[in-house]
Amino acid sequence: MPFERAESNLLHQRLGESTRFITVVAGPRQVGKSTLVRNVLRRYPHSFVATDHPFDWQTFGGDASSSYGIPGEAPASEWIVQHWLRARAEAKALPEDQTYILAMDEIQKIPRWSEVVKGLWDADRAVGLNLHVILLGSSPWLMQKGLTESLAGRFETIAMSHWSYPEMQEAFDLSLEEYLYFGGYPGSAQLIGDEPRWRNYIRGTLIHPNIERDILQMNRVDKPALLKNLFELGCNYSGQIISYTKLMGQLQDAGNTVTLAHYLNLLGQAGLLRGLSKYAGEQHRQRSSSPKLNALNTSLISALSGYSFTEARADRSHWGRLVESAVGAHLCNSANDNCQVQYWRESPDEVDFVLHDGKGLLAIEVKSGKTFAKPKGLERFSSHYPHARTLIVGEGGVALAEFLTQPARYWLERT
Repeated sequence: MPFERAESNLLHQRLGESTRFITVVAGPRQVGKSTLVRNVLRRYPHSFVATDHPFDWQTFGGDASSSYGIPGEAPASEWIVQHWLRARAEAKALPEDQTYILAMDEIQKIPRWSEVVKGLWDADRAVGLNLHVILLGSSPWLMQKGLTESLAGRFETIAMSHWSYPEMQEAFDLSLEEYLYFGGYPGSAQLIGDEPRWRNYIRGTLIHPNIERDILQMNRVDKPALLKNLFELGCNYSGQIISYTKLMGQLQDAGNTVTLAHYLNLLGQAGLLRGLSKYAGEQHRQRSSSPKLNALNTSLISALSGYSFTEARADRSHWGRLVESAVGAHLCNSANDNCQVQYWRESPDEVDFVLHDGKGLLAIEVKSGKTFAKPKGLERFSSHYPHARTLIVGEGGVALAEFLTQPARYWLERT
């Protein structure tokens, strides 16, 4: 039986309800969005179509001269209409107690897709047609633009993120150490026995498409080489607080701090690298703070580091950065919109991560070594914020494996 992520149950629940909203399945590349939807749809009458699959001309009795596009290229908006009309016919032919589902993958590649979907969806609502629609896309920018401009109030999102340690352990039997090094991409799990092949997969299938197709093609980036270098440097410094001035000193043609902050934001939206801000209570101080860089999947660090799995474990300093980055990635990936992840520093003391939601406040310190000494940063943070709770992850506190089994909000709300 194939492994099912928790989002499968949520999708089943949505599909079991009366048709009220379009379901949007969103998340970074290669986290299993299409696979999850396909597996769920096996239990329902459905159509699953993708804009990046070869076009089936015989379906519509057409030929390669049709206006719908050619194999290997994104079709025109008529493609949406044709598949929607077929789904309508299937839905009308079913008994009243059954629902037909139309799922469209990579729909953001079609020009004016959101306007076309809006017209078709509104027409179905006017006649009460019981047709569920699922939209998937790998570009957060084009998807969000279409959803907010044309489909506001008509959709609900199921957010998917990088795979957690318990998921990779259950699905692929990864140990904790393997997860810390090889990360949480399901497609790469079968390749970890061949590290050069695994590294090529991460670089060629994940990093390159994320940057070249999603970021550079979908956003205005005046200095693409700078963005690529910033990502590589960010992975090298993951888990560390780096001032924008220092970043500019290590990057050629770095421009200014506004440019770097913008590029960090783009990398974060793509699910690659975040620049965490400092917790200071005052918004203007948070915005102007030095970022703490954190890769959102530790495989990105390992694929670019030059360390083998054995070498990474032997280097205590590098392994410690992997551990801290894994904790940071877990917090960022599992935190919802109301739960912020930041860091705190008042030289010479600092706290690795700070979680807050406007009510609760939690300071987290990560200890990857075998000896324990109570962190001074937590004590000083508590003196500034007496209502805050503190948590140690690792030696002297909650075991790392246990911490990675629960989402950020669990630790924030735990009493």
